[in-house]
Amino acid sequence: MYLIKPIYLFAGLLLLMSCSTSKKQEKKNPNIIFILADDLGYGDVSCFNPNSKIHTPNIDDLATDGVMFTDAHTSSAVCTPTRYSVLTGRYNWRSTLKSGVLSGYSKALIDRERLTLPAFLKENGYHTACFGKWHLGWDWKIIENDSLSKDDLNALPNVDYASPVENGPKTRGFDESYVFCGSLDMAPYVWVENDVPTMVPTKYTVNTGKQTWWRNGPTSDDFQHENVLPKVAEKTVEYIRKHAKDQHPFFVYMPLPAPHTPILPTEKFKGKSGLDNAYGDFVMMVDDVVGQVMKALDKAGVAENTLLIFTSDNGCSPQADFEQLATKGHHPSYVFRGAKADIYEGGHRVPFVVRWPANVASGVSKQLVCTTDLFATFAEVIGVAYPDNAAEDSYSFSAALGLESQAPERTSMVHHSINGSFAFRKGKYKAIFCPGSGGWSTPRPGSQEVKNLPPVQLYDLETDISEQKNLESEFPEIIEEYRSELTAIVKNGRSTVGVLQKNDGPETWPQLKWMKESAELTE
Repeated sequence: MYLIKPIYLFAGLLLLMSCSTSKKQEKKNPNIIFILADDLGYGDVSCFNPNSKIHTPNIDDLATDGVMFTDAHTSSAVCTPTRYSVLTGRYNWRSTLKSGVLSGYSKALIDRERLTLPAFLKENGYHTACFGKWHLGWDWKIIENDSLSKDDLNALPNVDYASPVENGPKTRGFDESYVFCGSLDMAPYVWVENDVPTMVPTKYTVNTGKQTWWRNGPTSDDFQHENVLPKVAEKTVEYIRKHAKDQHPFFVYMPLPAPHTPILPTEKFKGKSGLDNAYGDFVMMVDDVVGQVMKALDKAGVAENTLLIFTSDNGCSPQADFEQLATKGHHPSYVFRGAKADIYEGGHRVPFVVRWPANVASGVSKQLVCTTDLFATFAEVIGVAYPDNAAEDSYSFSAALGLESQAPERTSMVHHSINGSFAFRKGKYKAIFCPGSGGWSTPRPGSQEVKNLPPVQLYDLETDISEQKNLESEFPEIIEEYRSELTAIVKNGRSTVGVLQKNDGPETWPQLKWMKESAELTE
């Protein structure tokens, strides 16, 4: 029989106490759920738009219990770029994608060496999961690489769907994922679970119609467009139930496929909005999904210590039929000019709600916020620093949540449209460095109307939130000040304090031709 020396017994007790303390400390970090709607307008959420004709009771309840941000923006006016900024804490135009979006067959956009938000949280004790629309590219196993390199939204390369994808969610920090490649109207229509297609597609499908269309493409038997949103909700609720009692906290990224086209509300929601428009019904279905997540958290007993965030990836798409909705008194862009794809506020100002009952009191914040800011905020919440070459454009908004914070607040922001046009916002002024919308609204890029407009726009958002009066000729000094600051942000590879970084891809900025004349940029 061996005797245990007192010193070893004491050390053992310390170790047990340390393990116990460690476990308790790990559990103090909140669970995090980030719900990202697809093409939902600021004016579609009734707590943000008093005149909304679409009722969103669950999002309204979320806002009642949390903080509503009225000056929140996506880094881009379209989806792929915004998703990039969410997962990297970096402006999307620093990637190799300088304009437009990816297709369902595009290669992975996020560099494998770049630290992502889920990878960062995973390194710090979180279990991470993603359910829904990926749209950041991954590498299919191509049998005939004849059209993949074109990134044509209608291209149909020959894919080996029996093989795993490479550079998918698993390699970008997610322990678990159940996703599809692009938007719900982009082929191929295949579920990919943990980087492996769930089924080999056996048919090609296509759908037409004003709001229900999708592109022709391979479709697996377990992929029904009408059931995708319910499936995403089901997977998320199941995950919450399964992991609620885990010792470690979880992070769930939930990029919804709705209310983007195809607009396909289920029977339960058809006609529910009373707007004679399936878009309104689909928005109500999105709201119901948010409600399902909230109920799942309550049922699992983890709502108190779960940081739940809801927003949209950009403004509302014209596919919603703005003219028809206007006849019913509903305006998806609220009082803002433009819509999805545009450099105007309607393209990138979005509803943004944060709830954390255990630590955050309810309220309304006017703090300027960008989708790049999740990274820095979550890092500050868990009290862990990240490397200098990560999240270069991320500012913590912890202070706006009433949390103790040592981080500087965001005071300016770069906006970006579908054609690569830039705008710079600081204080009450917003300088737009293109003559029109930079997107799909009039005046459109390349139109005759644009040719007769000044090359730069300046708006006072305090007195002219609808961006109607261009002040560029009255305040040329502000234009030059903002031009200089934007140039530095692009050139430095970051907008936060730190070691200068490099942007990805060639330093070609077709929408900022004046930057080519800058000696600083070519040093």
